Amino acid sequence: LAVSNPADLSVEALRSLRTSLHFAMMEAKNNILMISGPSPGIGKSFVSANMAAVIAKAGQRVLVIDADMRKGRMERQMSVSHKPGLSDFLCGQKSINEIIKQPGVENLDYIGRGDVPPNPSELLMHPRMKELLDWASANYDMVVVDTPPILAVTDAAIVGAHAGTTLLVGRFGQNAIKEIEVTKQRFEQNGIEIKGFILNAVVRKASSYYGQYGYGYYNYAYESDNK
Repeated sequence: LAVSNPADLSVEALRSLRTSLHFAMMEAKNNILMISGPSPGIGKSFVSANMAAVIAKAGQRVLVIDADMRKGRMERQMSVSHKPGLSDFLCGQKSINEIIKQPGVENLDYIGRGDVPPNPSELLMHPRMKELLDWASANYDMVVVDTPPILAVTDAAIVGAHAGTTLLVGRFGQNAIKEIEVTKQRFEQNGIEIKGFILNAVVRKASSYYGQYGYGYYNYAYESDNK
């Protein structure tokens, strides 16, 4: 969407978030951004892919990694195959260069989830995951990692240990406040600080778009037919 319809209100909202994210990540331990949420079907992959595209179009080199090796579908956003991908590298079957793809956006590279492995959590704890992220951090201006919902599986907590910044995505009308609070607590129990919360699928007029910055949260709303 950030490429095909850059004037879309959702893309404008992501551009505003990009500015705030830039300053937040200046204080982070690295340039790795993890995006997660409480439940499936909330638009995490949409946010991850379009956020990455917006940042790439601003001139930064960005790598997007689909770390949801169970049910990741980011290839729909990227319009390229998800394999070979992350699972193939973590299993030792492919090299880093063999799993990187170019989705046709300047400055943007993509690593898909790969084939579904029988042990996603164990693979994410393998030293090769740290090797990949360390390499990516050194070779890109930003690394965006899309992870499974934390209330469903532990994968995001494992990846979060490597990320300098973590954002949560919630869907308006689907995720209750209590669910968001439990999600935040789950990450904090694993030593992961949540830097921001993105409320997805809120329909507003363009004139009412705003950003609220306080208590370490970024709030934005956007509308789109395809979430």
